Amino acid sequence: MAAERMVCLGIVTAPHGVRGEVRIRSFTERPEDVVVYGELCDEAGGRRFRARCRGVVRGAVVAVLEGVEDRDAAERLRGLRLYVPRGRLPPTRDDEYYHADLIGLRAELVGEHGCEAQPLGLVSAVDDFGAGPVLEIAIEGKPPVMVPFTREVVPIVDLAGGRVAIAAVPGLLDAVEADAEAAPPEDV
Repeated sequence: MAAERMVCLGIVTAPHGVRGEVRIRSFTERPEDVVVYGELCDEAGGRRFRARCRGVVRGAVVAVLEGVEDRDAAERLRGLRLYVPRGRLPPTRDDEYYHADLIGLRAELVGEHGCEAQPLGLVSAVDDFGAGPVLEIAIEGKPPVMVPFTREVVPIVDLAGGRVAIAAVPGLLDAVEADAEAAPPEDV
């Protein structure tokens, strides 16, 4: 049986004070929820922490991690990503997805009116730089492509089928096509 997928809920950014408290940049909808899904762990699951939220200061969660007793111990955790098993998170609503569920899905390019899908690449990351979520699509032998994660550009998300459909929106993949045209011909 495969190990359960882990979801990153936050990252320790700095110590807070001298008693071992840490600041956590939370990736949860409500920042303080970073501590409500039970024991947090590192990506490998080797280090585990029970956490209590002390408050939110300038967007960062101030938390106490069990076993972290002083500032030096808190400082050693700087940069530590905090995870929980995917099964601990609440179910999503329709048209709502956890980023971890999207990463690794096959991206297929679909034309108008249900034309046959063509393989494009794999979803390698989900980012949000302030204008809404963006899927990063890794394409073999080419630089990754960023596509807006909107219903117009990504009309189908099929988690069970392991794929997302990327609409052939004019101009969306111009950089990839230009790169392919500029590539020297292969020797045969």
